[in-house]
Amino acid sequence: MTEIFPNLEIQARLLELRKVLQRTSYEYYVLDAPTMEDSVYDALYRELQALEAQYPQLITPDSPTQRVGEKPTTQFVSVQHHIPLFSLENAFVSSDVKAWQERCQKGLTSNSEEVSGVSSRLPKGFLDNVCELKIDGSAIALTYEHGVLVRGATRGDGTSGEDITPNIKTIRSIPLRLNLENPPDHLEIRGEAFLPIAVFDEINQERSQQGDALFANPRNAAAGTLRQLDSRIVAKRRLDFFAYTIHINQADFVLQNLPDISSQWQALEFLQTIGFRVNPNKRLCKSLQELQDYYDFWSTERLKLPYMTDGMVMKLNDLSQQEQLGFTQKTPRWAIAWKYPAEEMPTIIEAVTVQVGRTGTLTPVAELRPVLLAGTTVSRATLHNRDRLAELDLHLGDTAIVRKAGEIIPEVVRVLPELRPNGAIRFVMPTHCPECSQPVFKPEDEAATRCINLECPAIVRGAIEHWVSRDALDINGIGDKLVRQLVTENHITSVADVYDLTSDQLQTLDRMGQKSADKIIAAIAQSKNKPWARVLYGLGIRHVGSVNAQNIADNFPNVELLARSTPEAIASIFGIGEEIAQAIYEWFRKEANQNLIQRLQVSGLQFVSEKKDNQAIAINPNITGKTFVVTGTLPTLKRDEAKALIQSAGGKVTDSVSKKTNYLVVGADAGSKLEKAQSLGVQCLSEEDLLNLIDS
Repeated sequence: MTEIFPNLEIQARLLELRKVLQRTSYEYYVLDAPTMEDSVYDALYRELQALEAQYPQLITPDSPTQRVGEKPTTQFVSVQHHIPLFSLENAFVSSDVKAWQERCQKGLTSNSEEVSGVSSRLPKGFLDNVCELKIDGSAIALTYEHGVLVRGATRGDGTSGEDITPNIKTIRSIPLRLNLENPPDHLEIRGEAFLPIAVFDEINQERSQQGDALFANPRNAAAGTLRQLDSRIVAKRRLDFFAYTIHINQADFVLQNLPDISSQWQALEFLQTIGFRVNPNKRLCKSLQELQDYYDFWSTERLKLPYMTDGMVMKLNDLSQQEQLGFTQKTPRWAIAWKYPAEEMPTIIEAVTVQVGRTGTLTPVAELRPVLLAGTTVSRATLHNRDRLAELDLHLGDTAIVRKAGEIIPEVVRVLPELRPNGAIRFVMPTHCPECSQPVFKPEDEAATRCINLECPAIVRGAIEHWVSRDALDINGIGDKLVRQLVTENHITSVADVYDLTSDQLQTLDRMGQKSADKIIAAIAQSKNKPWARVLYGLGIRHVGSVNAQNIADNFPNVELLARSTPEAIASIFGIGEEIAQAIYEWFRKEANQNLIQRLQVSGLQFVSEKKDNQAIAINPNITGKTFVVTGTLPTLKRDEAKALIQSAGGKVTDSVSKKTNYLVVGADAGSKLEKAQSLGVQCLSEEDLLNLIDS
């Protein structure tokens, strides 16, 4: 139920939202120094719209929702657009697109009742759409007179922009003269200027070497480039351009004997014939399903493109329908942008909890008001450690910007202190472990705060969960929930206790029958056959991942050799640094760990490598010393199998792409790693290419 008199907290939120949005618009349009991602601005803008819709009595004339745009920068000459350059309405889910189609149908039907003869020309059912990728750049308006480019202008506020003609002329994909024998007197072209990803990376590398601030993304770089006062700098940055709209006078076209253009599809084809680049990934869609298919396809394929996109644009194909529907104050009724899930979004931090990991590390976690982020609903995000908390100056109730680190783990990027509620309490890390209440410790040379009580329930649970995980001993049936039960009821206090469990013990647990218990006992027995490398990884030694564990096991074929080794001997292994070597050395010096090894040996675990000569792969000079990354789903090999082949041939496998990566092995559904490899010029291999390289 809508409140007639909103409380003071809501009024304060409205006021602060307006201040933040107005300041951000000023930084973007006037100072040319954007500080906020579009997705974050849009989300805060929608929050303000929703609050004003709920409390219309609080709408003020200076609210950002009551303005079409902001004034352009005064560094260039301001010019009026002959035809307004409107922004597009946004859709975020398929139901938004369906609702837009229905509005278009309703609008055309309404017009037909007023215009004689129109109803007979109205299509029945779905209105054909032209779909194009939404390029993440800067909208540009081009004016041609008698076929010659006379003006290029930025969008500005939609009705006026900045005359940047000298800069526009440096973009080689924009013709200075149209490819027409009899051009019309006046022609308006609209499109998007953008920076290819490879060029963007080069620019940022150069700025880094010169000590200049880096551009946040290609869109900001394109906008900043277009507003350069020195067009020679613009020319060096190699902007590109896609045309997407042409405004024509049909009478002029008839007079000049030019082709009839009655659809958006024909307009795009005409733009190509007169000298413009048009995005080749356009599609004419004749159903909602075709729109959905286009959207779904490019949700992943766009990552392989050499330029940034953030959605798709849909326009009614029939230009007469576009004309009938017209415009609202801000947007065309006949077009809409279907945006892909945002990479960053704002939300409220409602609480902070502290998790204790298997190594005793205390990790603060923000409990969030649920928000849709990159296609999933996020309600928790990592805050990393005490140092990160201090940087954020985080208070309970703060509005925070959240993103997915590595496209997987939600994290808090920053908070907006200007939206902080009055009396908000600053969060500080606890001085005692939230699991065992023992004092915590922070080493001077580390950012992490740790619980050092080895009997802490959280450390015990974490060690066992790691031991039974798929990449370690892979004990099917023992998940996190069962581990918690076993530890809580004191059935196990270490990984060695797993091998003392009986079926009768398991059957005493909630919802555990004899059949399930027997399967778990069988899985525990089967885990004893896992190779030495998997056992080493399962021990949970700090910094020792599955790849490093395999590398170490190849060089130390039994646990006794590794336990007696020096840090220098371990660090001599290719790919193993001093920090990893020291962690291994210190782990084996602890009496509790020595006892653990003895118990596991008695239980029958494998602490010796068993290599068969007929399965060995000769060290390959084409592979030795090279760094590989594997991504996506390979046709026949599992990722672990591909990694093992590479390592056996003398190569090194890492999890992330960098300048030091020699090869990226690519399978189906490859994501951001492929995009980064392409931007860095890393050679990409298929599974077949990899096998040929190993066999060569």
